[in-house]
Amino acid sequence: MQILHLDSNHPLLADELEKIGFKNHFDLESSKSEVEKKISNYFGIIIRSRISIDKVFLDNCEKLKFIARIGSGTENIDVEHAKSKNIHIISTPEGNSNAVGEHALGMLLSLTNNITSSNDEIKNRIWERESNRGFELKGKTIGLIGYGHTGKSFARKLIGLGVKIIYHDLKNIEKDDDTVQVTLGEIKEHSDIISLHVSMTEESKGLINTDFINSCKKPFWLINTSRGNCIITKDLVEGLKSGKILGAGLDVLEYEKKSFEKLSISKNENLDYLVSSKNVIITPHIAGWTKESKIKLAEVAVKKIKKLINIK
Repeated sequence: MQILHLDSNHPLLADELEKIGFKNHFDLESSKSEVEKKISNYFGIIIRSRISIDKVFLDNCEKLKFIARIGSGTENIDVEHAKSKNIHIISTPEGNSNAVGEHALGMLLSLTNNITSSNDEIKNRIWERESNRGFELKGKTIGLIGYGHTGKSFARKLIGLGVKIIYHDLKNIEKDDDTVQVTLGEIKEHSDIISLHVSMTEESKGLINTDFINSCKKPFWLINTSRGNCIITKDLVEGLKSGKILGAGLDVLEYEKKSFEKLSISKNENLDYLVSSKNVIITPHIAGWTKESKIKLAEVAVKKIKKLINIK
């Protein structure tokens, strides 16, 4: 049984697959069209985001039984067509959910306490206290949009801070003693902080737009560790300028390439505004990108592949 790895991952993944009888092949550079020409004999594919798996690609997969996407989200795979061909889709959000939760908390604390911006000032020999007076989280309401692995991870880290946590999810999530499931309208009405933890779908694309921002009852801080396309950047900028959005922590941007490895643009006026804003923190899609999560993602993938082929 041959496995084709199209992206680099922790060596544990290939080592463990070899132990259970798979033969690993690696192609980390070929284009999608080049891969399509040789994919027919593979039992499984291991990917991250370098290549999109569409209908044409899948129709070349004569023996394929599974596609393992290392990370959270499967928007680069035509999931429905894969299912129609009895190809199993494996995703591993459990592997980096803790990392994402920690990163979101770090962004939030930095925003509300002006940690990043005041540090930048100090490095320019500016010692200014009053303009950097922060806000405490205690007593605030935090609205989570999406309550899967990463949403729950963030919530667990917030519980000890004296906040009220509400969440909206399209699924009816099992009752949680520390959080309350609400409508999207209630998120907009009550939240002091809104954090996105959603998959990239038609429903979540452009979710944070002018209508959403203006329909929120209170000015709010915004955290996004999901996908950049969940936010319309020009509307975010207008929200920041008007004061409807108090600050934003963005690990992802609308301008990322599909591989997430680079931005599709070097500059435009909206990106320039975000980069220069004291109340905006941007990181390069690294919320789930820790030393520990690299191992955990591989471990989760191996566990799910074993389960798929009935190996304990």
